[in-house]
Amino acid sequence: MSQSSLQQPLLSVQNLHWSAQGTSILHDISFAVSAGEFVGIIGPNGAGKSSLLRCLYRKQEADKGLITFADKDIRQYNRNQLAQKMAVVLQESPTDFDLSVLDVIKMGLIPHKSLFESDTPADHQIIQDAIKQVDLCGKENQSFNRLSGGEKQRTVIARAIVQQPQLLLMDEPTNHLDIQHQIEILQLARKLKLTVLLSIHDLNLAATFCDRLLLLNRGQQIAYGPVTEVINQTHLKQVFGVDAEIDRHPFHQGLRITYDLNAEKSCP
Repeated sequence: MSQSSLQQPLLSVQNLHWSAQGTSILHDISFAVSAGEFVGIIGPNGAGKSSLLRCLYRKQEADKGLITFADKDIRQYNRNQLAQKMAVVLQESPTDFDLSVLDVIKMGLIPHKSLFESDTPADHQIIQDAIKQVDLCGKENQSFNRLSGGEKQRTVIARAIVQQPQLLLMDEPTNHLDIQHQIEILQLARKLKLTVLLSIHDLNLAATFCDRLLLLNRGQQIAYGPVTEVINQTHLKQVFGVDAEIDRHPFHQGLRITYDLNAEKSCP
């Protein structure tokens, strides 16, 4: 775990509740993320992972509870101020506009600019640095819509870098990507030296890349803590309905989950 986890939390969630059309979706969620941590949100479909992230970046307002960022209630930030603090990468890239890769990345400057304010040489340098970080050099003038799935995600991550956030929220950023690009996106996110909170389906990838994990099921918090405390046989059976062996990965010595395909199926 990052040494920064001993510091004052950058993001704190206390007793969060959220409902939609009279149906409770999230119930009493509480956790904290410190600067520099890479934290994963795991759970089966319908667990509330995306709903939780939407509450954090105020796409939807929680019914009850407190969310603080840098010791300040997020409701005290206006939308522009919050965008200067948090960047969001969604699982599906937008396809309803035909912009170049460079134009999409430049959108990260918007929270820092007043209307009609021109880009500065410093802005251009930030953009070029971001392009290099995500390895998109030479693709700046290509159409965003013509990129591969992995390239689209790297473009959106570059936009987030240009946004200069303290916290990067990622909602299943590896969804629909092949395993090579899944690994590349998570390696890239890990190298950004940002605080990262992401939802992720693949438990082996979560165990490999994350410092801590938040386990949700049916909108309830089951566990939060180091990977070795959250991923265990009891939780896998209770939440996912699977039997598995858990040992150490031969390459990186993190946890490795091997599912028992012959085990009798059960409903979590």
